[in-house]
This record gives sequence, structure tokens and C-alpha cells, in this order.
Amino acid sequence: MRFEPTSVDCVVLIDVDRIEDERGFFARAWCRREFADHGLDAEFVQENVGFSASAGTMRGLHFQKRPNAEAKLVRCTSGAVWDVAVDLRPTSPTYLQSVGCELRSDRGNMLYVPVGCAHGYLTLTDGAEVRYLTSQSYAPESVAGARYDDDELAIKWPRDVTIVSEQDLSWPLLSESDERPFE
Repeated sequence: MRFEPTSVDCVVLIDVDRIEDERGFFARAWCRREFADHGLDAEFVQENVGFSASAGTMRGLHFQKRPNAEAKLVRCTSGAVWDVAVDLRPTSPTYLQSVGCELRSDRGNMLYVPVGCAHGYLTLTDGAEVRYLTSQSYAPESVAGARYDDDELAIKWPRDVTIVSEQDLSWPLLSESDERPFE
């Protein structure tokens, strides 16, 4: 695996090393030792899958508040998505900064999103499927989010958002919220 730091502190883009032959390919997608050697020490406890039928579907920006804050390892298993992590850690040198990257099933690349970051993605193709590991189990009492279109975050999405849930539209803008979940 190749680990590439991004412009947001502790968010890492990971490319798998494929061993290819006439049958297809084989690759390691996660290795506790190799991740720990790169400072990514999450213990994953749950895997989630999301399918979106149409390109332009927004999912996020989501996170879980303490004590259930979670790291994520995100991979697109069908189609392509624009995956984004937003730093919500006030003590981080990249606080309120975001990074976006294209995750593609034919590439097999992944994004590691550390505790303290919101995560979301925009589908770039019809029939996009995303699978991700989390370091905490789902805890509905801790679920929170940030608006994908918050001007304070200034996220540059590569295409128009055409489908978004009511829940994701209901998250407060940062300027309207006194809550800072990772202070």
C-alpha cells in the first residue's frame, strides 16, 4: 500500500498495490501493522455500505460526537465518488479545512478519515457504492453533521448536487451553531 498525506492533518489517501494476472488482481486493503507504521492506529469495529442509484447524490457531511467519535476508512466499490473530509478539531493546524479526492472502484483507492473530521461524498456515476470501516459502532445519540454547502467550509464539489436528504439539509451552518463537537 502507498500512503499519501493530504493537505488536511492526519487525512491520508491510500493506494493499494495490485498483483495482477490473467484472473484479475489481488490486493491488501487493510493491514493493522502497516497502518500503524504510518500513524493510523484505528481499530475498526463496523463496516457500512451505501448505494446511490444516481450521479449527483450527496451523502454527508457526517460524524459522531464524543464519546462515540469515529475514524473511517472509505472505499468506492462500484463507480466513482468525490470523497471529502473536513477537519473539525479546533486544535488542529488544518481546522475547518477540507480535502476532496476521487475514489474509483477501478482504482481501489481509499481515504482514511481520522477522529474529529466530518465525512461526506458526492456520487460521480450512476450506481455508485461506497463501503467504509468505522472505529466505533453506530450510536444514534452521537450522530451529527455539517452542511455540505456551508460557505465557511468553501468545499469545491466537482459537479452539481441533485439529490440530498432532508437530514443532510437540516444540519446547521457553522455560523449558526455554538456547538464545537471536538473541543
